Amino acid sequence: MASESTLPLALLTGSRGFTGRYLRAELAQAGYRVLGMVQDGAPADDEIALDLRDRDATLRALAPLTPVVVVHLAGIAQVAHGDAAALYQTNLVATRHLLEALAQCAAPPRAVLLASSGNVYGNLGAEVLDESMAPRPANDYAVSKLAMEHMARLWMERLPIVIARPFNYTGVGQGEDFLLPKIVGHFRRGARVIELGNTHVARDFSDVREVARCYRGLLETPAAIGQTLNVCSGTLTALDEVLALMRDIAGYAIEVRVNPAFVRGQEIARLRGSNARLRAVLGDAPGGIPLRETLRWMFAAS
Repeated sequence: MASESTLPLALLTGSRGFTGRYLRAELAQAGYRVLGMVQDGAPADDEIALDLRDRDATLRALAPLTPVVVVHLAGIAQVAHGDAAALYQTNLVATRHLLEALAQCAAPPRAVLLASSGNVYGNLGAEVLDESMAPRPANDYAVSKLAMEHMARLWMERLPIVIARPFNYTGVGQGEDFLLPKIVGHFRRGARVIELGNTHVARDFSDVREVARCYRGLLETPAAIGQTLNVCSGTLTALDEVLALMRDIAGYAIEVRVNPAFVRGQEIARLRGSNARLRAVLGDAPGGIPLRETLRWMFAAS
């Protein structure tokens, strides 16, 4: 068995985040030595502390590293985040610093996966969204992610970049500032009332474990380099259906009250992706775990 020091190095930003914890485990199981990157708090032995918004610090920190693969998850993930300047600094400028630093490493990585978002498509009015469609982002979060994609293309001649556009996904450990964990959390606590926005909106939901598996697969698939790929189940589920699933899982119905403060302007009514390109490139896609089972897993978690 190879010693840990001889294992191929995977650099993972946002390693303590919701997705990062699952991807760290996925990469370690696949035989990588994972080096996490954290912005706040004291780093562990397998982490480095770094604020990617600081260009000079980023160049210094990455100069001695030779990662074989890189996954960039760090960023602001809340669509409704209120600080537009922070969105662009974190999702766009910090990513540019990372790519500049990686391009100067002594040995280039084999693959660099950047996590964008299915939200870049906005309100196109199409039933199924695929990568051939021109994005029309409807909020600063989505604009920051699309701008990141355009910026990343400036580096594609120097770095083997893959752009992933994940649609909504969830699982154990996601915070209740996201919608599905909020709903599951209310049922777990036996709450009788929940305040939500528009429950008629429908989304493409995946299980975080399948998203992590796809990310790892894309890093190991040469045909993915240079591609922009939806990461999604291809299945549309309305929030009303989620509430019905949770009623069956928890054994009771919760009263839903519409709070106008939770109703977003320019709400995207239906957001479902096509995973045909992902399947063609990777031979895999989320969707094997039904949403009912993901919700049951979340409900049963301690």
